[in-house]
Amino acid sequence: MQKNNKNMKQYDYLIVGAGLFGATFAYRAKLAGKRCLVVDKRPHTGGNSYCEDVDGIHVHKYGAHIFHTKNKNIWDFANSLVTFNRYVNSPIANYKGRLYNLPFNMNTFYQIWGVKTPQEAKAKIDEQRKEMEGRTPQNMEEQAISLVGRDIYEILIKGYTEKQWGRKCVDLPAFIIRRLPVRLTFDNNYFNDPYQGIPIGGYNILTNQLLNGIEVRLNTDFFTERQQLETLAEKTVFSGAIDEYFDYQLGKLDWRTLRFDHERLDIPDYQGNAVVNFTDSETPYTRIIEHKHFEFGQQPFTVISREYSSEWTAGEEPFYTVNDERNNRLAAEYKVLGEQHKNVIFGGRLAEYKYYDMDQVMARAFEKWNEQ
Repeated sequence: MQKNNKNMKQYDYLIVGAGLFGATFAYRAKLAGKRCLVVDKRPHTGGNSYCEDVDGIHVHKYGAHIFHTKNKNIWDFANSLVTFNRYVNSPIANYKGRLYNLPFNMNTFYQIWGVKTPQEAKAKIDEQRKEMEGRTPQNMEEQAISLVGRDIYEILIKGYTEKQWGRKCVDLPAFIIRRLPVRLTFDNNYFNDPYQGIPIGGYNILTNQLLNGIEVRLNTDFFTERQQLETLAEKTVFSGAIDEYFDYQLGKLDWRTLRFDHERLDIPDYQGNAVVNFTDSETPYTRIIEHKHFEFGQQPFTVISREYSSEWTAGEEPFYTVNDERNNRLAAEYKVLGEQHKNVIFGGRLAEYKYYDMDQVMARAFEKWNEQ
């Protein structure tokens, strides 16, 4: 029941961020009869899942987004809003011009060693892992070799990882990779999740459905208009970077950011696959995305995006957490600080300083709503 007094505020929730977390929380709140205002500094909703329509090709402006999940409840919820296609993520690795299937499976092992049976592949991996036998991995390089051996590490892990993190593998902590998926089958499906696909028509349809009937203000910077915005609602739902919310009073968290070079080409097909990773150290970008393949497009032209990883600086979009000991400790301190603010709900990748897949973001929005 809504309050009935002269001090009642205009909204129940001010939701900062119109990405998947904010939009899902707003959807659940609206179902419960709550009044929501969603603000976002960008000129569009959807956060990093936003797609730009280029003559029928839905370009993932902030990198490839593939919806996949083990959670049937989340899958059913998403499908109640949009129709998904049958896209299966099967990326290719390009190492100095040679192509390999990902994730590591029998196709990969045949391409590297010529082995044709699971027994032969396992024997080859076990033989290469002996390099680390009896030793405790002290860094990421040693951890990778202890899991899959030097050949796979050198061809498919080393260069890509060093570009992604901007650091040598020997300077990265071992705990960054606790395990590496190895399949002794000829299966190129990157994810083990039983549910997978892309919304037909792009992710904007999903966002629009979540935010249908909810007031949204775009081009609105929360930090510029904070004093006025926070007076409008009983509670704030914040999905931005938690250290920025607290004006970095405990210190700044580190992030990795991405830059994208988008290019339209007047050919029907550039690389024959949606995702190609470039795993050598010489190629400056980490991967090329060809967007039409997410939706099996038949256009006579194509759009590709080259993806570059770099250290985050102020004013750029933070993409990936840097989960080393310092940052994990600092994030935990900010979490404690956030818990002291009873009228603020912190949720999502930036606010919780955790990498979440799309289904996990939706699940976290459900969890945060259920706590109300």
